[in-house]
Amino acid sequence: MKNKTNEKHKPQIPNARGIRRSCSRELYRTVKRLKVYVSPEKIEEAEKLYTRKVAQNIAFIVEHSDNRKVQADWWEEHVAPEIAVLWDVNADTLSKAFRSAYGG
Repeated sequence: MKNKTNEKHKPQIPNARGIRRSCSRELYRTVKRLKVYVSPEKIEEAEKLYTRKVAQNIAFIVEHSDNRKVQADWWEEHVAPEIAVLWDVNADTLSKAFRSAYGG
């Protein structure tokens, strides 16, 4: 007899709304920790960029859903440089703020 509890606890692929909301919350928390003003237009652009990157790499995100450190490393490598340019902040400072906000 198969053990169905393992199938039940497998990470599910989130829907587009869930991805968009998660990205928005993570960036909001990051901006709070940066302690600099970022205009709402730039935050919205960053949300779109971040959401697009997550959607393109959803397999990696789901595979490492239980490892926030690996996800934060991915964010630092693939997303942070573009958002740092968009927000005109230092990429290292942005990455530290994201890790603090995200828990990775």
